[in-house]
Amino acid sequence: GHKISTNEGGSGSDFTDGIKDGMPIALGYFAVAFAFGMTAATQGISPIAASVISLTNVTSAGQFAAITIICDGGTYIEMFITQLVINLRYMLMSFSLSQRIDENASLFKKSVCAFGITDEIFGISSARKAPLKPEYMYGAMCVAIPGWVLGTVCGACAKDLLPAMMLSALGVAIYGMFLAIIIPPATEDTAVLKVVIGAMALASAFKYIPV
Repeated sequence: GHKISTNEGGSGSDFTDGIKDGMPIALGYFAVAFAFGMTAATQGISPIAASVISLTNVTSAGQFAAITIICDGGTYIEMFITQLVINLRYMLMSFSLSQRIDENASLFKKSVCAFGITDEIFGISSARKAPLKPEYMYGAMCVAIPGWVLGTVCGACAKDLLPAMMLSALGVAIYGMFLAIIIPPATEDTAVLKVVIGAMALASAFKYIPV
């Protein structure tokens, strides 16, 4: 039932708007990171190491791939290529938001925003009317990233408490959360709807077409 703030009407400061919009993301991140923490712990990675990975990366698919490479004794080159391919989309997201962010923002502020870009934070930031203030993204990051790290710690410490079925269910939570972000604007703007449908079609094609 949460509606993303678009900064129309001056409902509050950019930072507090970011916190409000970031809370649902933090809850979703907690669930997915819980699954990551449990997976890392079962691979012999300590809760502290797992939490450091989450704090410095903040990427679901990238982190799951990383612990697989680490535990299989992969090389740094393998890790580099894997992370580059998996996280390349964040570069495109940064390019997109750089066209909308406040032109008066310093390079340092932009760099902090770039570090905190995730699929969901990109989604809510894109819904803001230009110019996008860095403080809005700071607010979202202030709750989303701690939610991700806290979920990792709790999952790593409770790896033997939940059955495999529950672990699998937690891993699906992030997809439901992302749908909640893209469906409302898609119902209001046919251009967004076309992009969503096109992305789904391409993703399906890449997965199921043999070549």
